[in-house]
Amino acid sequence: MIGRIVRRLRRGATPAERAARAAYERDFARVAPQAAARGWVVHRYPVFDGGAHPEGYIDFECRFAAWQLRRAGVRTLLDIGSYRPFVLGLSAAYQVTALDVRPRGEGMGTETILVGDAARIPAPDAAFDAVVSLSSIEHFGLGRYGDPLNLDGDAAASAEMARVLRPGGVLIVTTTLTAGPPALAFNAHRIYGLEQARALFAGLERVDERFFSHDAGGEVGLDRVTSAPMGWDVYCACLRKPA
Repeated sequence: MIGRIVRRLRRGATPAERAARAAYERDFARVAPQAAARGWVVHRYPVFDGGAHPEGYIDFECRFAAWQLRRAGVRTLLDIGSYRPFVLGLSAAYQVTALDVRPRGEGMGTETILVGDAARIPAPDAAFDAVVSLSSIEHFGLGRYGDPLNLDGDAAASAEMARVLRPGGVLIVTTTLTAGPPALAFNAHRIYGLEQARALFAGLERVDERFFSHDAGGEVGLDRVTSAPMGWDVYCACLRKPA
């Protein structure tokens, strides 16, 4: 983005970058004296974030999950390790049980917080209408967040997610994806091939499946998912437990 480039302008800048810097210098010369006259200390901090509003993979994941929940019409919901702001938003509309391997602060009165391992979810069978887990399963069992080391932690967690879903309930999950060989970037995360990602949830019915590309900045077909070594795009899936 130009905002970052303008701040670190170096030799060999593009015409657009040079134009942005020149515009900044003109605006600074105009604004700085006026602000100083009002008692403000003025610092140089050149950024430019105009143009289309940026959207990243987190926006895509959260929108996908929110849409699937709305379509499913759920009441009871278990979240496992999703983005905290997203979970807080969910708790405004749902009674949410939130499971995390690390202790976390209390949310609103509509949220029950559990501390535990996703490979052993402390909940009875068929307890929830929906389970949501955004950008989490690729980390399970690698010790990154203080959880026990277990290379099969992702498979154990997926089995637990299915166990606590009621028949007809939905699982909404997002994770890493590559079109190349599946990889383990230890101890940060796994990078799944589509076959490996689907195999984690083989006992559930696929309702919807989407792919996000960092390079494209949006949804793509499987043919445009990255195959770069250590690179990853995003797999989003909504799955239903057979009734």
